[in-house]
Amino acid sequence: MYWGIFIVTMLASWLVSALFNRRMKEYSTIRTSMTGREVAERMLRENGITDVQVVCTGGTLTDHYNPVNKTVNLSREVYQEASLAAMAVAAHECGHAVQHAVGYAPLRMRSALVPVVNFSSRWVMWVLLAGMLVIQQFPQLMLFGIVLFALTTLFSFITLPVEINASMRAISWMEESMLVSRDDLPKASAALRAAAYTYVVAALSSLATLLYYIAIYSGSRR
Repeated sequence: MYWGIFIVTMLASWLVSALFNRRMKEYSTIRTSMTGREVAERMLRENGITDVQVVCTGGTLTDHYNPVNKTVNLSREVYQEASLAAMAVAAHECGHAVQHAVGYAPLRMRSALVPVVNFSSRWVMWVLLAGMLVIQQFPQLMLFGIVLFALTTLFSFITLPVEINASMRAISWMEESMLVSRDDLPKASAALRAAAYTYVVAALSSLATLLYYIAIYSGSRR
């Protein structure tokens, strides 16, 4: 049953990723009047946020908001490009900055979990591997690995409302600011929904894997 779930989640992940990439490629050809940097700066300004800096970062799909140093980090394509795709991504990342400014609870919770999840992610696979090797002699090690993995799964599910809410804020602002036409707004919304689906699939995949490890542990205790 686990392998069936694993195959389904992997297939869903591939399909969602392909959908997102196709839409971003398509919408990157739709020209807008402002670059991603200009969109981000305007959205921050119109939301009364003056202590967040918009910066250009290397790589592809590296766009993110850093609440520690209060920076909206945009990949070079998004930062420089004046397209519907760049606008949607920039507005989404600024949505996180708005969340931070208003004290959005799920974002605070996710930020609080970051140090714990960083530790868990660094060691969890080694602990689980060692735990499976000595599960009969020292089952507590496997249980500890399951707890670590459960923290990363929890983080994935807390991420869902954070990302969906940021996209909703982005779409709402783009509609209010009238930066995109009535015809193009649904396309920007579709691109952001496709991005949100990737987080949904990742969370479900993490949950399926967690249940698999729990099944191994439970089977060893019989």
